[in-house]
Amino acid sequence: MSRPDREPAAGAAAHPAAGAAAPPARGPAAGAGDGRVPGTDPGRAAELGGDPRGPLDVAHAATAVLGADGRVLGWSAAAEALLGHPPGEVLGRPAGAYVAPGGDGPAPAVAFAFAPGTRTVALRHRAGHAVRVRLTVLPLTTADASPPDPAAPARLVAMADAAENERWEALQSMLGGLATQSPIGLAIYGTGLRVVWTNQALVEEMGSTQYVGRSPDEMVTHGQVLTPGSPPTLLETLRRVLETGEPVIDLHYRGRAPVDPDRFRVWSCSYYRLQDASGTPLGVCEESVEITDRYLAQQRLDLLVRAGSTVGVTLDMARTARELAAVAVPRFADAVAVDLLEQVLEGERPAPGEVPEGPLVRVAAAPDDRPAPRPAADTPQARALSAATAVRENGDGVRLVAVPLRAEGAVLGVVTFSWEDRSDPFDPGELAVAEELVARTAVCVDNARRYTREHTAALMLQRSLLPRLLPRLTAVELAYRYLPADSRAGVGGDWFDVIALSGTRVGLVVGDVVGHGLRAAATMGRLRTSVRALARLDLAPDELLGRLDDLVAQAANERAAVLVEGESVPYDEALGVTCLYAVYDPVAGTCTMARAGHPAPAVVDPETDAVTFPDLPAGPPLGLGGLPFESTELLLPQGSLLALFTDGLVRARDRDVDEQLAALRGVLADHRRPLDELCDDAVATLLPRPVDDDAALLLVRTHTLGEHQVASWELASDPRLVARARELALQQVTEWGLDELGFTTELVVSELVTNAVRYGGEGSVQLRLIRDQTLICEVSDTGHTSPHLRRAALEDEGGRGLFLIAHMTQQWGTRYTATGKTIWAEQALPVTRPS
Repeated sequence: MSRPDREPAAGAAAHPAAGAAAPPARGPAAGAGDGRVPGTDPGRAAELGGDPRGPLDVAHAATAVLGADGRVLGWSAAAEALLGHPPGEVLGRPAGAYVAPGGDGPAPAVAFAFAPGTRTVALRHRAGHAVRVRLTVLPLTTADASPPDPAAPARLVAMADAAENERWEALQSMLGGLATQSPIGLAIYGTGLRVVWTNQALVEEMGSTQYVGRSPDEMVTHGQVLTPGSPPTLLETLRRVLETGEPVIDLHYRGRAPVDPDRFRVWSCSYYRLQDASGTPLGVCEESVEITDRYLAQQRLDLLVRAGSTVGVTLDMARTARELAAVAVPRFADAVAVDLLEQVLEGERPAPGEVPEGPLVRVAAAPDDRPAPRPAADTPQARALSAATAVRENGDGVRLVAVPLRAEGAVLGVVTFSWEDRSDPFDPGELAVAEELVARTAVCVDNARRYTREHTAALMLQRSLLPRLLPRLTAVELAYRYLPADSRAGVGGDWFDVIALSGTRVGLVVGDVVGHGLRAAATMGRLRTSVRALARLDLAPDELLGRLDDLVAQAANERAAVLVEGESVPYDEALGVTCLYAVYDPVAGTCTMARAGHPAPAVVDPETDAVTFPDLPAGPPLGLGGLPFESTELLLPQGSLLALFTDGLVRARDRDVDEQLAALRGVLADHRRPLDELCDDAVATLLPRPVDDDAALLLVRTHTLGEHQVASWELASDPRLVARARELALQQVTEWGLDELGFTTELVVSELVTNAVRYGGEGSVQLRLIRDQTLICEVSDTGHTSPHLRRAALEDEGGRGLFLIAHMTQQWGTRYTATGKTIWAEQALPVTRPS
């Protein structure tokens, strides 16, 4: 029981109102004008609110002692602070004098206000206003006195501000609710970091009450801290909180609770230090909320977001499959295998709605050291090809989910997810994530499949439009490099070609179509085919370009003619094409060239190592008309090097043409190296970065035919010399060891020389035999009429010569020269059989 702070004077205590003036006030009234209820200091209220003893405990309460007659015998300092009356004004006076009219409940008579028990009454403050007070009246036991002494202490009154007490009671109610009704799990750990108390929610969640004395990591099995950057165990987390006083909020922890040992759960845990009023640590409080569903949903959402940004970044099916495996393992499954149908890898797609029958090919598996089982006839993977997601759950600890890769109703393959040492069943959300991952991957795989098909078609187009293999010719060595600007399509508008012509001559072509891509490639294919057809006619370079120019202009005019009036004429990529055509003759050692707006080639002299760009008449690009094309003949010594190229090799927006030509000259100066090495050096030097225009480079090293390979005779235009021509030809064939070809050669020479004498006009006749990869017989005269093959009737005496030549030789033809024409025929050399 509290004693008053000071004892009153004897007279004042016994008779406080007997003619004595009231003592002066000691300072302003508490709370007057400060907006607060008197006696309700916020700091003290918070202190009391956090104290389990409450505001009415005698350690905190305002106290008064009443006698049996109701007079105040004792008055504490806290009572003075609460009501503003100093002890000198209160002691000895009736307590009922301080009861304010009104208040809670019935009119507070003195007997009711200070009867034993707890109640709320209104008391008068010294400042004149009423104060709601919660008070408790306790009777005091005294020694028996007869009659009772009315001045003896009879009751102890503990008083507190009613609002303050109500707040404390609400706090106590809340604490009680946390202990018995709150859904949040609470645990208190002592300074030894062992459990000393848990609330009812934690007991129900864990399914056990045997936690007192355990460390936090012993409360669940298979525990794991999930929050990055946190200590690896809860014990270390609690120790840090206890030592530093810094709270830990929303730490994610996974484990298996005793109530459900087969399923992992995830909790959000928060920790803060408990300490007494002096700041001495008492332990750590833990708040835990199960967030398994929310955590899994967030993890699955994050997984899908990550898959959306990392799976399918390229148009490569195998890489896309590996990207899926990298995303799913180990965040979603322990192992993943991706199997695609073989026909899908080739760019084809199975028919929608049908069960594919082709073999599956494993294209990705993760982890690499533990590949998922390969598909068999009775596995979920095989069933997934004909149905929806297949699940296998058995007692071997491994569970599989096989999901079909579907795109537009067609099954492309199967993705198999597997888990080891798992006993809990799959939940619908888990299966939905597996299907969503596979569905997104299927779109990427199908896009890659389409690209594969288109790329394969583009490569086939390229192979059909460009020489797959350069011919192996005695007259030249060849090497090339082709760099399309559209690397995805793999083909462009530039082209080159090497054409074997009659008489061991070689046609060399390089051209450049405006633009790049498939449209330019299609135009290039048209022009390349036209050039090859015209070259077979043995036309001179300038004449060939003139014919090609006419074809391009004619095609453009035909397109314009079929348009309806008012429509615009579509642009023809063939207009403005540049081209260079050259014919190399290894017998004469000459090269005749003509160009249509194309860069001149580089020529390397093997004797001086000089690299020059001959000044050839440029001529206009194809289809533009105007100036004629002109040919230039160069004499090339044995071992000369020609470099034919397109603009893309030397011309670009960020490159100077003169510097590029100088760089090419520097590479070609070392011309004795293998041609493939020279090609690689030229590309690496001139095109160090990806190109923005198609580029083609053709390197040609020339060779001349020796005297032992060529025999020629000048004959007079006399029918009597036909026998002499046969004799000379047979003798030469015999010297070359080609006796098997003697009869056919005599027949060919006889027919061709006879025709030359009869129809070739005036002038001599030249007979030439060339032994190369074939035996070539050529007869030249000054006539300009070309013989033609016809079938002779039964009664005709002639007309069968060329028919016999066509059937007995490999091929024959006619070419025109400046002085006349040459008719030639080729025979295959006899096969040499090993002895």
